[in-house]
Amino acid sequence: MAHTEHDSHHVIPMKVLLRVFGALVVLTVLTVAVAQLDLGVLDLPVALGIAGAKSALVVLFFMALKYDKGVNSMVFTVGTVFVVVFLFFTLLDVSFRGDLGNVAPETISAQERRAEELQSEEPADSLLRIAPADYPNAGGGASSATTADEAPASADTASAPSGDDS
Repeated sequence: MAHTEHDSHHVIPMKVLLRVFGALVVLTVLTVAVAQLDLGVLDLPVALGIAGAKSALVVLFFMALKYDKGVNSMVFTVGTVFVVVFLFFTLLDVSFRGDLGNVAPETISAQERRAEELQSEEPADSLLRIAPADYPNAGGGASSATTADEAPASADTASAPSGDDS
């Protein structure tokens, strides 16, 4: 049997693809430029808007959704709307952003600066800079020998025969 039904693919002209590519490059440069600016509360909406525009260009032209059947566009649009709604409600939840349990609210660089300040204030005592495993060997530790090799032999074990008496 011969297959008579053919799906025709729309061929996108190279000129259109190059224009879309140029727009994507411009939007990428814009993304980097905007990231250097402090827009306050507009940082996230502007970044999401630029990312949305770039993804729309890719989906419409490079994935050819613009020239595809309407049902495919509807499925994509419904999925995108759901993602936007989920992100919207997630970003609205600001009541628990500071409540992270035992996680410090400061940044890593702030923690490093604080650690450097504390180290400069500490005395240069060598016992303060040893590892916890070295405490018994430091001379001031209250711990006794911890292994059988280091334990002193008692009087009854020192005279015990080491062989098998059968």
